[in-house]
Amino acid sequence: QVQLVESGGGLVQPGGSLSLSCAASGRILNIHSWDWYRQTPGKERELVATITGGDKITYGDSVKGRFNISRDAAKNTGYLRMKNLEAEDAAVYYCAADVVTTANQAIRSWGQGTQVTVSS
Repeated sequence: QVQLVESGGGLVQPGGSLSLSCAASGRILNIHSWDWYRQTPGKERELVATITGGDKITYGDSVKGRFNISRDAAKNTGYLRMKNLEAEDAAVYYCAADVVTTANQAIRSWGQGTQVTVSS
């Protein structure tokens, strides 16, 4: 019913910046919140940042001050802007959204993941 498509991953040098986008489409009535996660091989998925409908924002300790989460409700799109990237930030990044559909169902949708590589 709802699809999330991520874009913006890639290769960046340490200290560089990268922006990720996550566009939602389908039978969307409202998107309550956006989350960004990341995962590296052999590790559990880590919650990086969250923004709720009231624009309450939380960040994981490892990214505070370097990452910025935002949303554009009109475009049904979430964003994660990353700066001062470190080698430890390299991972597959996933977006997730809590969506209320036009059928008044509350669902959680996931993006396909996008690779972020930090290397010189």
